[in-house]
Amino acid sequence: MDEVTFKSDTVLSDVHLYTPNQRHLMVRLNGVGQPVFLSQFKLLWNEDSWADSGVEGGSHGGVCAEEAPPAGTDSTGSPSGCGRSSEGAGAQLDEDGDLDVVRRPRAGSDSDPAGPSRDKVHPVILTQEEDDLLGDEAQESSPPDVIKIEHTMATPLEDVGKQVWRGALLLADYILFQWDLFQGRTVLELGAGTGLTSIVAATVAQTVYCTDVGADLLAMCQRNIALNSHLTAAGGGVVKVKELDWLKDDLCTDPEVPFSWSDEDVSDLYSHTTVLLAAEVFYDDDLTDALFKTLFRLAHKLKNACIAILSVEKRLNFTLRHLDVTCEAYDHFRSALHRLEKLAGGRRRFVVEPVEASFPQRLAYERIQQLELWKIFVEPVT
Repeated sequence: MDEVTFKSDTVLSDVHLYTPNQRHLMVRLNGVGQPVFLSQFKLLWNEDSWADSGVEGGSHGGVCAEEAPPAGTDSTGSPSGCGRSSEGAGAQLDEDGDLDVVRRPRAGSDSDPAGPSRDKVHPVILTQEEDDLLGDEAQESSPPDVIKIEHTMATPLEDVGKQVWRGALLLADYILFQWDLFQGRTVLELGAGTGLTSIVAATVAQTVYCTDVGADLLAMCQRNIALNSHLTAAGGGVVKVKELDWLKDDLCTDPEVPFSWSDEDVSDLYSHTTVLLAAEVFYDDDLTDALFKTLFRLAHKLKNACIAILSVEKRLNFTLRHLDVTCEAYDHFRSALHRLEKLAGGRRRFVVEPVEASFPQRLAYERIQQLELWKIFVEPVT
């Protein structure tokens, strides 16, 4: 394969968008022929580590994504990423003081540019999917402060779970900040995608059920969990990858189906789960409705009071229907939150509150104002 061409109808996460082209290294092809890439996120467990990492501004927290470069500046003008100096952080101006706009890459038929052009993405296939990258030697060489995540980069909308999204990093930041909330608990993540948030949760929690749908996506989750067993094992956490379809009322317990639930896991889930997570899954109204129905259904099956923590990005889109910039997916999410809180007559009540994103940033991403966290407290009606 000489070059990967992304179709115009694909979606690319901002986390991957700003990665330098020369660092897009394909490690394999997945079961459906999509290129899979590897990113590494370095864990810095305390603010003192920032002095050694070369990052300005200790207030940003303590985890640096080695594959994901800085994606802009924060409101104070400080670099928002890791390993970048303040030099060149602002807008680029030409000699007359005008904004120097970076042009799109030239097509192959274009004449040679006067200056150096952007590098094209030329991924190299290192291994195919059947090759084992998770041997003992690879695990022993994994640094104790690095999260390795395999992911795709540009996908159709139905496969966006195979990418890493900023909302997952924001939720991971919150887990590292609210250590006591997850310590020794049983956690269920809905729509886990690549499994990054579940892996971070397992550094603190006792058991994490990492759930999604699709055999290929769940296999990616399983692979990422194996790549990071050095982190979860250190804290004693166990991550179990399971299928959980929001469009179905019951869990799949057929032993012939990959990633199905055993009777023991079902019993443990309902008896001990106290924290539910969901990150960046509110981009389609039907799926949003299905998720909230699943939350409602699970809340009435769990034996303990629980808390759900949801991460969402308020995305602005221009629509022809409105001839204006709107946030339809976000607005539908907020309406679903409101409806859930107003439900009456059940055995559970739902209390919704926003979470101020003032906690330390422990991963390298642009924590934009449109990123939000919401808590749902699920309590028995007395």
